[in-house]
Amino acid sequence: MAEHRYRAVLQMLDGAPVAEVARRFGVSRQSIYTWVERYHAGGLGGLVDKSRRPHTSPQQVAAEVEALVCELRRTYPRWGPRRIVYELGQRGLKPVPGRSTVHRILARNGLINHQEQNHRRVYRRWQRDAPMQLWQLDLMSGVFLASGRECKLVTGIDDHSRFIVIAKVVAEPSGRAVCTAFAEAMATYGVPSEVLTDNGKQFTGRYTKPFPAEVLFERICRENGITARLTKPRSPTTTGKIERFHKSLRRELLDHVGTFADQGTAQAAIDAWVYGYNHKRPHQALQMATPASTFRPTQAKDQTHGVHLPEPANEPTSTAAELLAPQLPSLLPSPRLPVDESHIRAVEFEAVISPIGRLCLPNNQQLKFPAALGGRTATIWADERSIHVFIDGDLTRTRPSKLTPADLKVLVQRGGRIAGPEPAASALVDETQPALVVEVDRLINRDGDVGLAGQKVKIAHHLAGQAATLRFDGQMMHVIVDGRVVKTMPAPVLPEERSQISGARSPRTLVIPPSAQALRARRKVNTDGRIMIEGKRLRIGTPHVGKIVTVILEDTCYRVLDGETELSTHPRTDDKPTTRVRALNRTEQ
Repeated sequence: MAEHRYRAVLQMLDGAPVAEVARRFGVSRQSIYTWVERYHAGGLGGLVDKSRRPHTSPQQVAAEVEALVCELRRTYPRWGPRRIVYELGQRGLKPVPGRSTVHRILARNGLINHQEQNHRRVYRRWQRDAPMQLWQLDLMSGVFLASGRECKLVTGIDDHSRFIVIAKVVAEPSGRAVCTAFAEAMATYGVPSEVLTDNGKQFTGRYTKPFPAEVLFERICRENGITARLTKPRSPTTTGKIERFHKSLRRELLDHVGTFADQGTAQAAIDAWVYGYNHKRPHQALQMATPASTFRPTQAKDQTHGVHLPEPANEPTSTAAELLAPQLPSLLPSPRLPVDESHIRAVEFEAVISPIGRLCLPNNQQLKFPAALGGRTATIWADERSIHVFIDGDLTRTRPSKLTPADLKVLVQRGGRIAGPEPAASALVDETQPALVVEVDRLINRDGDVGLAGQKVKIAHHLAGQAATLRFDGQMMHVIVDGRVVKTMPAPVLPEERSQISGARSPRTLVIPPSAQALRARRKVNTDGRIMIEGKRLRIGTPHVGKIVTVILEDTCYRVLDGETELSTHPRTDDKPTTRVRALNRTEQ
């Protein structure tokens, strides 16, 4: 453009008429005169395009405001333009810049990562017209304790106001734990008209096998006149409000605090965060109002005239929590029958087998029987390790127990009685007693056998004539030759008889030496306390997060070592080959 204008100026200086020059270059005569003036004033450089930016901009945001916007964004990276505009107003700034202005400030300072938007599906947004019309309930994982245990979180949100009505940490996501949290929320805020959940077994028995059944949660809704709605399978967007709450809780709290000391500490931290979410944090869907300012609870004591309450068994109740307590089946704990938990070691009670052959116990444990036994009354003896079922005085079932001391207390409150000694052999080995670990030295004969406690035990033909150390540990016997485990097999001698074996002695080493053929693999413990080996996820524990552990691949188990310390042992159920021996997890690469 500068050369184009220069040629026009030269023709004017050579005496060409201005009208002819303007017509030849396709511009007005005034433009030709302007180019000539700019050439006389600045030479060829005066013909270069100049900035069209105005000399003054009265509406430009002050530098102090722009700096404050950038500082808020750097301090709170998840705050968008709308939230920043709200916070500027809360700080008394006048006038408050618009949302588009704040967006341009963030983009100009490189504080926004532009990404291509690809909305392949359009979602229809909806919400109820008033509070207490609909609650959305769900379960959330990711609450880790220092002991390595992962707890769950029962959550609930009011659909209209986004007020969090339930946020309870539970050790196990059982139906009883979910219903207890639901009952406590109703005792505090009132009974909602509807609840919306997914198709989890805690919320519905629609998919119970072999026949659909009514679960505890559905019974509570039915007896209180609550409409229980379910989402379409594999459609989490239907409960998008509670899912979005999970995302905020995880990003702003759980991803930064690590593990909690115990369940009570986790509950206190989540309660404090939820209080700020309900009462202090503005919500964009509510036009920057807080959920607490929109939520209007209806106390349960004001609704009892319209709620189906079964008659109390012993005495009338008066408080809101007690009014709702009779609505729950006797599986839920009742505070009116105090029992000293320290004296309960075993419980004995009677129960009727269902028509399809099921007995339901606390902690989501079921015992299965033939359908022909449906309707029969069974006497059950239960403790923390074993459950024995007697029908007409005959022992019919012995199963491992999932019951906790709290579950035994609940069974006593339901009418059970404190039981005496265990009537049959335990279903589990008593892990509280130290296992007797002994070693004996034997010479393997030409047939590959050794003599143990008056019996011949087959070892292996190819080991004939070699001296071996037989190590008894728990239910297994390890054959050690030349300092290496060459075979692992079930122990042929009972634990109580091992001390009587000829030549029995205490073990010389605390850790079993790895077998000669055993491979070693190194793994880094992930942030969830697990490692991956041969397609299996082994739980090591969150206290060991970040450690490089050694996994010894034995014939029957995986042994995880931290240096010379054995952390855990996991059963090996197949002989899948290991292709990544020295590989580490992705987090270490």
